[in-house]
Amino acid sequence: MELLKQRILAEGCALNADVLLVDSFLNHQVDVVLMQAIGQAFAAVFAGRGATRVVTVESSGIAPAMATAFHLGLPLVVCKKQASRILAQDVWQAQVRSFTRGIQYELTLKRAFMPAGERVLLIDDFLASGEAALGVLNVLRQAQAELIGVGIVIEKAFQNGRNRLAEQGCTVHALARIAKMGPGEIVFAE
Repeated sequence: MELLKQRILAEGCALNADVLLVDSFLNHQVDVVLMQAIGQAFAAVFAGRGATRVVTVESSGIAPAMATAFHLGLPLVVCKKQASRILAQDVWQAQVRSFTRGIQYELTLKRAFMPAGERVLLIDDFLASGEAALGVLNVLRQAQAELIGVGIVIEKAFQNGRNRLAEQGCTVHALARIAKMGPGEIVFAE
């Protein structure tokens, strides 16, 4: 997606070889016009695949996932990362290690929002090692729901996330794939 790549080059900041800061348009401040274009792009890619729900992981995946769900006319379900007293029963859960924060967390999905047999499209902001997506896949399997595709706004193609998902039979589509990065350098994969 050319518009996204232009924004990454203009406003993205590679803090090092692993961390890309895009908080001016994707997660701290959200460019809603760009999110609508991202949602349209994902809707075009995944239309006709029979998705019945869109799922994401809080919080940075919410904006692109909501735009995608809107364009597909589907409900959006958000997997929670934070523990909560009101979200302790009747849930599906999986342990996930956060690449960005370097911590473990319990990915939680309320059972009422994921009945068996749902066909789910996962939309998330980044794909690095694939931990979050594999955690979602785990809870969907517990729920007896099917993951029909994974849409990623920005993929760090130099990491193994795509391969790990492919090993699980997942179809991945990324709007921007980064081959390498570092201070002052962001190079896209072809």
